[in-house]
Amino acid sequence: MTKPLRIIGIDPGLRRCGWGIIEAVDNRLGFVAGGTLTPPVEGPLAGRLAALAAGLNLIFDQHAPDEAAVEETFVNAGMRSALILGQARGVVLVTPALRGLPVAEYAANLIKKSVVGTGHADKNQVALMVRTLLPTAQFKGADAADALAIAICHAHHRASARRMRVPA
Repeated sequence: MTKPLRIIGIDPGLRRCGWGIIEAVDNRLGFVAGGTLTPPVEGPLAGRLAALAAGLNLIFDQHAPDEAAVEETFVNAGMRSALILGQARGVVLVTPALRGLPVAEYAANLIKKSVVGTGHADKNQVALMVRTLLPTAQFKGADAADALAIAICHAHHRASARRMRVPA
């Protein structure tokens, strides 16, 4: 039997950072954990980013994922908001990388298409499909559902890439 691969999906954000962990064995997926980190909204940016990193490290310590997947962000909000989100995204990317984990990035449309079947699905459709694909999943909120969708997307795409490899 193949050893389970533990994947963490992360939906970056400084106010709400969704995370979800699944185990993949061949083409079977299982729910492990999920939630939302909510760093302080007040105080210096450096302290808020440190709180995000500390929260992620605690999750990594508790659940020991093997790989990480992160949503690429597309922002058309104000420049300041985009800069802050980019800094939070940097924390989200570097935290697993510092632990030696491979980190994959996926566009939001690809995640939705992989999980729902259409790249323009809304958050309710994503959450419904996550609950369908992971019937034991327990999570609250769209950020955690999105993070689990990111993990599911990674499980599907890494398996496809592995099947497509041609032996040397």
